Amino acid sequence: MAMCQVCGKVGSSGHNVSHAKRRTNTRWLPNVHRATMVINGQRQRVKACTRCIRSQYKSAKVK
Repeated sequence: MAMCQVCGKVGSSGHNVSHAKRRTNTRWLPNVHRATMVINGQRQRVKACTRCIRSQYKSAKVK
């Protein structure tokens, strides 16, 4: 199952609705990638969503 180990984001489910109002089941999964991040002063490989990777990169760039 796709889950971000940093923020805990998981997939959600619902319906695709066509123009004819036919409903079919679907799942929307977070965009999860394996990344190396500094967590509590140590480098760790984690599965993180792209939003967390981007936030980590931006906060490291500011310092």
